[in-house]
Amino acid sequence: MAILRGDHPPGAPLPREAELMARFEVSRTVLREALRTLTSKGLIESRPKVGTRVRPRDAWNLLDADMLEWYSRVAPPLQFALKLQEMREMIEPYAAALAAGNHEAPACERLTRAHRAMVDAQNVDEWVRADLDFHLCVLAACSNELLIPLGALIERTLEGQLRLNAKRAEVYNASLAEHTAVFDAIVARDAAAARRAMADLLGVTRERIEG
Repeated sequence: MAILRGDHPPGAPLPREAELMARFEVSRTVLREALRTLTSKGLIESRPKVGTRVRPRDAWNLLDADMLEWYSRVAPPLQFALKLQEMREMIEPYAAALAAGNHEAPACERLTRAHRAMVDAQNVDEWVRADLDFHLCVLAACSNELLIPLGALIERTLEGQLRLNAKRAEVYNASLAEHTAVFDAIVARDAAAARRAMADLLGVTRERIEG
């Protein structure tokens, strides 16, 4: 997180092993394992006679669940929320259209349960769990196995955004009607309506973020 925050800018060397071991109170074995993890995520690189340095930002693998969560903790909250929102706006309306055209019975049943849980939610926690499951179900209903890992990738950060949106609304389930429009269009296999309904829902989300 210190690297993502900019404490160690791209090209800068990391402190020596002894300093890092003392700072984090870990053994050399643990430290080296941690450095291998950061290397695999594109944050750092080690070279003989040069040491360990931070890689350029464009080498960082932010499409990694751990990296995305770490980044969400250190990035300016509004900036991160808008970046995640932009990603959702590019993907989810089309995913809803795909779900409408391609969903199979098991996926539709899971989406129905998620929508019912939203209808029945009695508090913010129940609503957020159901809301998150609803959006993950839409991705799963696309019948495109490449989109399912996307849900797993953004799940933790999306949950945080959904919780924030629920708390900013007049009531936690203020967007139930918009979710129901998405649900009805998918079940009816109306791809165009599903795309529009999801875009409308995300428009409400953006208004809450920017408000």
